[in-house]
Amino acid sequence: MKRSIEDTSVVFIGAGNLATNLAKALYHRGFRIVQIYSRTKESAQNLAQMVEAEYTDELPAITEDAQLYIVSLKDTALVQLLPEFTSGKSDALWVHTSGSIPMNVWKGRVERYGVFYPMQTFSKLREVDFKEIPIFIESHSEEDTLFLRDIALVLSERVYEVNSEQRKNLHLAAVFVCNFTNHMYVLAAELLRKYRLPFEVMLPLIDETARKVHKLEPCDAQTGPAVRYDENIIDSHLQMLADEPEMQELYRLISKSIHRQVEAGI
Repeated sequence: MKRSIEDTSVVFIGAGNLATNLAKALYHRGFRIVQIYSRTKESAQNLAQMVEAEYTDELPAITEDAQLYIVSLKDTALVQLLPEFTSGKSDALWVHTSGSIPMNVWKGRVERYGVFYPMQTFSKLREVDFKEIPIFIESHSEEDTLFLRDIALVLSERVYEVNSEQRKNLHLAAVFVCNFTNHMYVLAAELLRKYRLPFEVMLPLIDETARKVHKLEPCDAQTGPAVRYDENIIDSHLQMLADEPEMQELYRLISKSIHRQVEAGI
């Protein structure tokens, strides 16, 4: 009898935001998570309890019997620790979840390898719907590519095969779309706090801005004083930021960038 994809035994190396969400998503869809590794015992234990797995905070104690190892560590830690956690486990399939590390980081260490990159912002305390998350896969062999695709399709309806260079550019674009955008929320919250205004008044604006780009190209959705380069408003805003020179310079640079793209018709 043919075994289902969910019978795959999985080890997670890492117990951070992404690993927590991915491990729980696989577990809730019937996958066997057999072990969690983290450099901190508490993190490993907490995630292991959620997915009914064993746990360890010692690299030599990582089991050698799993079929799939999902490595979700910080990039520097992945590269530094890779020789240690792959030792004695070269027959299994190894994947990392990084947007920026090329697939060939595995080359010469293991025979079967690839990448399993869900592109989303993750937090341990917030559940996400994996059906809506694009998952980008890459593998050293056609057989393992199909295997990773089957796993990804259990989680998401949006599965794409991309190479390492494409994935690096996806990650760069994601930094602009997510991390930089959220930093703008942080700065806006600081401005509002000065005048005892709640950040929640911005939420309808944030939501509509995000909804618009579901229907319009981002360039067509752009509004505000920088589009028409209204110098009166821009100068007034810059004066208001006189005591925040870094924010003032950021406002100036972004306004110029917006206006240049409008003039270029981008």
